Amino acid sequence: MEENFKPQKNKIYPEVYVDNFRELLDHTTKQFSNRIAFSYKKDASAKNPEFVNVSFKKHHEDVKAFSTKLINIGLTDKKVAIISHNQYAWPVSYMAINTGNMVCVPLDYLLPENEIENLLIRSKAEAIIFDGKFLEVFKNIKAKNTTNLKYYINMNSNEHTDDILSFWKLLEEGYSLIKNGDTSYDNITIDNDKMSIMLFTSGTTDISKAVMLSQRNICSNVSAMTTLIKYEQGDKVLSFLPLHHTFECTATYLFCFFIGFNICYCDGIKHIAKNLVEYKISGMVCVPAVLDVMYRQIWRTIKQKKLSTLVKIMMSISNFLLFFHIDIRRSLFKSILKPLGGKLRTIIYGSASADKKVINFFNSIGVRMIQGYGLTETSPVISCESDKYQKPGSAGRPLYCEDVRIINKDENGIGEITVKGPNVMLGYYENEELTNEVLIDGYFHTGDLGYIDKDGYLFITGRIKDMIVLKNGKKIFPQELEILLNNSPYIEESFVYVLPNDSDKLCTKLVYSVDNEAFKGKNETEIFDILKQEVQKVNEQIPKYKHIRNITISTDNFVKTTTQKIKRHEEIKKILGNEQK
Repeated sequence: MEENFKPQKNKIYPEVYVDNFRELLDHTTKQFSNRIAFSYKKDASAKNPEFVNVSFKKHHEDVKAFSTKLINIGLTDKKVAIISHNQYAWPVSYMAINTGNMVCVPLDYLLPENEIENLLIRSKAEAIIFDGKFLEVFKNIKAKNTTNLKYYINMNSNEHTDDILSFWKLLEEGYSLIKNGDTSYDNITIDNDKMSIMLFTSGTTDISKAVMLSQRNICSNVSAMTTLIKYEQGDKVLSFLPLHHTFECTATYLFCFFIGFNICYCDGIKHIAKNLVEYKISGMVCVPAVLDVMYRQIWRTIKQKKLSTLVKIMMSISNFLLFFHIDIRRSLFKSILKPLGGKLRTIIYGSASADKKVINFFNSIGVRMIQGYGLTETSPVISCESDKYQKPGSAGRPLYCEDVRIINKDENGIGEITVKGPNVMLGYYENEELTNEVLIDGYFHTGDLGYIDKDGYLFITGRIKDMIVLKNGKKIFPQELEILLNNSPYIEESFVYVLPNDSDKLCTKLVYSVDNEAFKGKNETEIFDILKQEVQKVNEQIPKYKHIRNITISTDNFVKTTTQKIKRHEEIKKILGNEQK
């Protein structure tokens, strides 16, 4: 780390520290008791849906009751998997498992049946708590009898059947056990440093790895975040990213829950705009892909109303006044903020690089943008912007309790990001060889490339595995070019690559939408010519060795992880397969 920056500078508020999830639950119950912790619709498909609100105290009671029942059926020290879309039963299950001395195994609900089965076999889970939409999947898995599963628990069933247990019935039975004197939950002692969570990485290249995290790993991360960001009483956050992913779980669920937020569950990613208004959301945790969609929709409306010039002038004026500490952004851009619910003030984003233009736009209209960076193996946050320290394009400063070092730097100061701290994983489950490859002298080698500037801000430039090295030794980060391409109003998304037999020719595959007004009445050749001109505009902005020389176009979206990262190896396979046809 640069000598003139000490990580303690990133600690701007007193820390609220906990070591495990029991301490976290006790803290929230004591501090916020009757305040609303969770809100959701009983039936989102209903014409006039009923809204359900759960207090912090009630949530704590639900966790204790459900955990008591899981202990009662013999799951202490066993692995329990969860697979579900975001709903209230997910955090109850997660906390019940972890505070009951079991190991929680969150699974990706977008995986096909064979991969779900494979991860259950690898994890050796003995129980699965699942979304009712997966009932047939788990009936099939149960019939095959290839896993260690003994208990199948349906989150959306009210009664037990011969084969499948009901989440809500087990919760009710847990309350009865406590009422009749069962104190098994109270008698448990938590080991802060043993594996409590097993997370399978989504990974864009290799087979998924099973990351072992302790409660201290995750709680150190949640606690450190309290030194960076403050919220107001009554603040609400919309939860829509998959909860099995450590970014959503830590940043939205655990952190926002810890500081007293009201967590509201989204009806689905297509309903974000509607839910922002319905719940009067003030905060969001999202990925840049979602920000890009929001940005494009807002500007599409501005252009349709022929207000582009006026809005740009207003942004210049408000930013000029802000320089003199006169902030009129939220009143000036009230009409733009209204479709976002009118209350949106803060967006925490991460998991991929974001476009500076998008960041600056939201900041200019009065929505504070806070970027973070991390990996599953680091619980996940390594660095984060704060209420006080922000620099668009950076990933913020390292958390105060972490030592971040850049190793094997090139002539530009770019090297691999390594990190040491209480948040770093215990290792990979049943894979000592791979663990030893990435954990060296206590430092986790991220596989990401970046640099730290003189002010202590961390900048991510790309993945080592994704970096393209030309024959003359020049290095190219494809994500950098993809951001420039994606700025085009005609390009939905892009993928930059080289072919194995021609590593000096940069290629791009561009995805466009047939619904784009510019393409109405045009054939594919004409559309190609428009997109080719957009690539030429990008080429004019960059050095010649980075020029894109080969273009293909498609209307099919790229294969992505649940956090919207392109699965680059799968796209290359598809491209090579098409070339061989």
